[in-house]
Amino acid sequence: MSRLPKGILITFEGIDGSGKSTIAKRAAARLRNDYDVSLTTEPTLGWIGDVVRKSIASDVDPLAELFLFVADHAEHITKVVKPALDEGKIVISDRYSDSRYAYQGATLANRFEDSIDWVKKIHAGWTIPPDLTFLLLVSPRVALSRCNTRKKTTKFEDIEFMKKVQSNFLKLADEFPKRIVKIDAEKDLHTMEEEVMGKIREYIRARI
Repeated sequence: MSRLPKGILITFEGIDGSGKSTIAKRAAARLRNDYDVSLTTEPTLGWIGDVVRKSIASDVDPLAELFLFVADHAEHITKVVKPALDEGKIVISDRYSDSRYAYQGATLANRFEDSIDWVKKIHAGWTIPPDLTFLLLVSPRVALSRCNTRKKTTKFEDIEFMKKVQSNFLKLADEFPKRIVKIDAEKDLHTMEEEVMGKIREYIRARI
């Protein structure tokens, strides 16, 4: 198993129902054949992440909710992401900072002139930017139909809200075209998986 001279942070983003969790898990499983991989997620599985999930299930003030997400992100970086990167691992995160910019950028749009930029500034100087991000794009209507097959839904699974979040993700993709790779998430899983793996291996070859 290869240990990279410097760790790589790969993140998977997209609206709920885009299939990002499935593809993240598949990518991690395949990369483990050759590399030391840490698969993680936000919100995290720790107690702060539990509080975040409770906030999602409630009508908590959007600004308060943002700071819960930020606290969870800080803990995630300190306890999981940075140590793994320092050990030369490939870290794959199912959601990361871009989700905050897109989702909380949408929930706070009525409070700030440029809510995405405002949320980004809160992270400035301490977050660890991803090396490579996959943005899975799917029609909000298709995504909602996928979400409706689950037993539980969240307040974020509303078609108009999904449209706003996806628009924010696309703005981020335009801002960071070298980092964010857009993936058509309406393709079959095998095709998406192969496309993602091709991009990851291409990135790794360029790094070593």
